[in-house]
Amino acid sequence: MNWIKLEQLLLKALPARTVTTDPALNHADLCEQALRLAAGLQAQGVTRIAVHLEDAAQLAIALLGAWRAGVSVLLPADLQPQTRLRWSTAVDLWLTDLAEDAQLTDFQQAPLAAAELDLDHCHLSLCTSGSSGEPKRIEKTLRQLANEVQALERLWGADLGNACIIGSVGTQHIYGLLFRVLWPLCAGRPFVRRQLAFPEDLQRASREHPAFAWVASPALLKRMGDNLDWPALSAVRRVFSSGGALPAEAAQRLHERLQQWPTEILGSSETGGIAWRQGDDLWQPFADVVLSQDSDGALLIASPYLPVDHVEHTADAARIAADGRFELLGRLDRIVKLEEKRISLPMLEQALMAHDWVAEARLGVVQENRASLGALLVLSEQGLHALRNQGRRTLTQELRQHLSQHCETLALPRRWRLLRQLPLNAQGKLPQADVEALLLAPRPKAPHVLEQVEADGEWSLQLAVPPDLAYFSGHFPQTPVLPGVVQVEWALNLGRQLMELPIKFAGMEVLKFQQLMRPGDEIQLHLRFDPLRSKLYFAYRNETATCSSGRILLEAAHV
Repeated sequence: MNWIKLEQLLLKALPARTVTTDPALNHADLCEQALRLAAGLQAQGVTRIAVHLEDAAQLAIALLGAWRAGVSVLLPADLQPQTRLRWSTAVDLWLTDLAEDAQLTDFQQAPLAAAELDLDHCHLSLCTSGSSGEPKRIEKTLRQLANEVQALERLWGADLGNACIIGSVGTQHIYGLLFRVLWPLCAGRPFVRRQLAFPEDLQRASREHPAFAWVASPALLKRMGDNLDWPALSAVRRVFSSGGALPAEAAQRLHERLQQWPTEILGSSETGGIAWRQGDDLWQPFADVVLSQDSDGALLIASPYLPVDHVEHTADAARIAADGRFELLGRLDRIVKLEEKRISLPMLEQALMAHDWVAEARLGVVQENRASLGALLVLSEQGLHALRNQGRRTLTQELRQHLSQHCETLALPRRWRLLRQLPLNAQGKLPQADVEALLLAPRPKAPHVLEQVEADGEWSLQLAVPPDLAYFSGHFPQTPVLPGVVQVEWALNLGRQLMELPIKFAGMEVLKFQQLMRPGDEIQLHLRFDPLRSKLYFAYRNETATCSSGRILLEAAHV
């Protein structure tokens, strides 16, 4: 590939070099638009901007244009009112997709002259929630970013070749920014403009390119099911995953389907990339990253992706092997005290995940009457089978018994929440405050709506039955089954959300319950309202058969 250094991307326009398609953008167009933006920012006297753009090509233009103008850039995590308020005094201008903010099309001045960017005076600020949930601002220089993209190319450039880069992660954070925007720009690889959040979208985009690679998150990779065209997708040059731990079960499934292990990246906004692994428990540090530990075993990092002479003191406990690879042992800052005893939440989480029934686990403190631990669990396939055939109580008792080999009785979780997946935020994190809020929340009584489609007034909804549904406790404790009355209630409630229905329930007709609906099932609900007969028709189906169906009679409220 024809590599261009990051600081030289605006130096010489190359019309034959493709940046992206749909719509098409070549390198010469990118340079012109960036230099026009630079001129506009200089003309307005802007020195600091916040940028939040969904289109990765537009983000590239904004970054390069701002840096050419000597403008520092802040990438906020989102555009929520609180976020804008937090950073409002730190920037002169917001460049976003929102109509009330500045747009790239607002800057049509004659372009500035092409020039090399200053590696030490071009600045980028990234925003991260951190483990506590309190937003932090991380400062980067162009030199740090340039060092990192060069290291990535040295490692994997030959494997990727001319692959189109397709991403499921946003570009407002370091992983998506480097892997989806800056690295492909320097390497001359085309990239897809939009973040593709669903497996089907990733598949569709992959089919449009003879060579492709994925920049993905564990959340997406875990959701990639049997319905995809895996023989075609196995042409993927490399699958990158970052933002959180990829469960071993998900990595194994990908290996079976793609004949390659996903490449997991360990890093953060603060540190940049630290290490990588592929089908291994141990992490391999990037070539120029130097690791050491403090007296508590916390990982210390020095690298060219950090300020000169700075050593980043992490809260990650680690065991470094003789060959320089290392194992992560959990966060040292997630130590809690119960009845004056120190308890390591990461240690207990690892112990839970060692059980065949548990794919992921997060623990937190439940502050009710006296403090105790609670557990958020994502069950493995074996765990879901145990839940469906032995019940919730048997499952949690077995896990308490398993955990009792690793801790005292007071550290055994007293509250359990069974989830389809951990609710990670946009940065792939689950702040401890969110863990503890979920543990205090009541068990769900409604389905998870995965997808809804309307055609000619009729609705088809893809639903997931929550594993922890409150109604399972009494129906039945050892063999949980979704009650028929709940199925009717769901159909009516969802119908009222989606359609204009008469208010009063007046009865049922032709009720049929043919197949059981169990914890974790994904089902399709079809809804049709007949206004002449004032009847709501519903039918639940699994992959092979109808589970239940019927008609709900409705009447207008009396005046």
